[in-house]
Amino acid sequence: MAAERDRPLSRLLGASSAKKIRDSLGLETAGELLDYFPRRYVQRGELTPIALLPLDEDVTLIARVVRAATRRMATRKGSITEVLVSDGFGDHGADTISLTFFNAFQASRQLAPGTVAMFSGRVGRYKGKLQLTNPDYVLLDPEDSAEGTPEELAARPIPVYSATAKLTTWQIERAVKTLLSQLDLGTLEDPLPEALRQKYRLPGLADAYRLIHEPATQEACMLARRRFQYEEALVLQSALARRRIQHAQLPSRPSPARRGGLLDAFDAQLPFELTEGQRSVGEELAAELAAPHPMNRLLQGEVGSGKTVVALRAMLQVVDDGGQAALLAPTEVLAGQHYESIRRTLGPLAREGLLGASDGVEVVLLTGSQSAGERKRALLAAASGQAGIVVGTHALLSEAVQFADLGLVVVDEQHRFGVEQRDALRAKSLATPHLLVMTATPIPRTVAMTVFGDLETSVLRELPAGRAPIATHVVGLVENPSWEQRIWARAREEVDAGRQVYVVCPQIGESSEEGQEEGDLAALDAATWGGTALADGASAPPPAASVAGTMEQLAGEAALEGVRLGMLHGRMDTADKSASMESFAAGRTDVLVATTVVEVGVDVPNATLMVILDADRFGIAQLHQLRGRVGRGGHPGTCLLVTALEPGHPSRARLDAVAASTDGFVLAQKDLEQRREGDILGATQSGRRSTLRLLRVLRDAEVIERARGDALGLVAEDPGLDRQPALRAAIDEYLGPDKEVFLERG
Repeated sequence: MAAERDRPLSRLLGASSAKKIRDSLGLETAGELLDYFPRRYVQRGELTPIALLPLDEDVTLIARVVRAATRRMATRKGSITEVLVSDGFGDHGADTISLTFFNAFQASRQLAPGTVAMFSGRVGRYKGKLQLTNPDYVLLDPEDSAEGTPEELAARPIPVYSATAKLTTWQIERAVKTLLSQLDLGTLEDPLPEALRQKYRLPGLADAYRLIHEPATQEACMLARRRFQYEEALVLQSALARRRIQHAQLPSRPSPARRGGLLDAFDAQLPFELTEGQRSVGEELAAELAAPHPMNRLLQGEVGSGKTVVALRAMLQVVDDGGQAALLAPTEVLAGQHYESIRRTLGPLAREGLLGASDGVEVVLLTGSQSAGERKRALLAAASGQAGIVVGTHALLSEAVQFADLGLVVVDEQHRFGVEQRDALRAKSLATPHLLVMTATPIPRTVAMTVFGDLETSVLRELPAGRAPIATHVVGLVENPSWEQRIWARAREEVDAGRQVYVVCPQIGESSEEGQEEGDLAALDAATWGGTALADGASAPPPAASVAGTMEQLAGEAALEGVRLGMLHGRMDTADKSASMESFAAGRTDVLVATTVVEVGVDVPNATLMVILDADRFGIAQLHQLRGRVGRGGHPGTCLLVTALEPGHPSRARLDAVAASTDGFVLAQKDLEQRREGDILGATQSGRRSTLRLLRVLRDAEVIERARGDALGLVAEDPGLDRQPALRAAIDEYLGPDKEVFLERG
């Protein structure tokens, strides 16, 4: 199998063609080009809607020539050929686009009125009209096409590949045809077991490659795609199932619950009743922590559902048994918040006590920006076992950090950490420590199956008693300009009532160099505004609201005269960040202007209003996370989503969705649906390959579910997949030695 797939393209296509493919697509072997599937198929005569073509992007379209004219250029030598093509669509007749060719004598002869062709180029604008300059093209008239009867040609789909400016879809198609004619596909070993191929009536590997690249009918290519979708799902799910079984067989440090210890003392002093969900999940964790094999569990729940208390109870069970627990947070601000929150929640139990002592547990903080003395003390406490709970950032992953007896690793906000980082922390213990991953971003079930298939899942759906509802409103400044002043009057009302206010901005400073937080999930595609391509004739969007600019503006707002303002963002000095957050938490700051650094973990019960400026710059999940910072102290919370976009703009649909629902699982589903949109012909032809080739976790939920069941069965019977060498080889090839096969977070 490997021999044919590993053959270099330079030997099969020639050095020049192979170099062009390598430079444009990054593909170098036969197997890589075979697996570069068409992104869609079109029929001859199926014209592309010109109105949907995005500006300033490389596109592929099929259109009919309306007229063509060639003339001499007035200011320099040579000729210019102007061709007008039409799509046959549009409310007032067909839409058209102008094609301009310089010194293109062949185009002037071939592109006669009535000719149908496939064009590839970058969409521009000239004198207010759409234009392609010097586009590549291929004629689609029957006499210029492949062999076959007119009926066969009409039924034969044309594969359209993700192309680049220098490599057209038909050039890729020709390269693939050459490849298929030279390879002995019959020697390729099929990763799909014969029994599963027959069960789902799927073609074998060799036939599937031919059908997907050279389909005779639309049904043929759909059958091939169905086979490769299932194969991708099976390979991924088998890898996750194998990983799960391998972890389950590792020895861990069992930590059974102890009577009369820290956990019992903690429960006795809690000022509230645990929810039914917290109790149920707590029992699951307690049983798994007591087992001799490592727990691997994902704990997801709504913002404010009490995940941290559940995790802390698990940590105390481990500490009761003489072990240690580590909590890994994505940012220093969040790590500091967790450290303070844990100590505050423990109350008198957070002491400079000895490890496992019933009268207290020492909690230490370890971050990269600590002073040498602080860091040394924290390292010594972790290595000696004096610290029962160690909270930190990526600094916990460094080789200098050692633990005396690490029994549990808690990872907060999984989407910020990769698998290798999880494993790096787990490797700091002789026996594999238990793992609890927490995420406040609810995950649709099919995503959980695909992304976290190696973890068991627990869900907290109910909110603790005392959590007030959050009212969310979209504030459209285009239709209601006067509402801007009302926003700050509303903020003043909260301050006068003794409450506090968050004002969230998409970026830190006014310039692009002082943009969004590093790793900020609000970052949008550079070619889009609010996730949607700029409309025809649209100018660039105005600068996003910034912390610096908003601080200056609010200082001059009459409605906020005398109000104590503070700011917080990720590029502040660590001491300044801590001081700012501490001042807000202590009530010495009334209004905190911040970036999304407050997105997770920041807990100020007295904060009741959040104003999110340019809210259209954020995704659904982030908006849901952000608003969860208010209404945490029993007082009703309000979130204002401020936007300068006009009603009907596609990005306002996100804001409407967040305002309409407080169910994080419903919003997560909508978020994923929206982030998968925009996949029209030509819209994303950059040549980049995503982690998932054909699978889409929402569309293909049924395929993923079937493959998951099949994979669990295969791995249960044959953990090493020794009886399925082709599947095992496909897993190794698909994952690669260092590749993480997980969806991009956010």
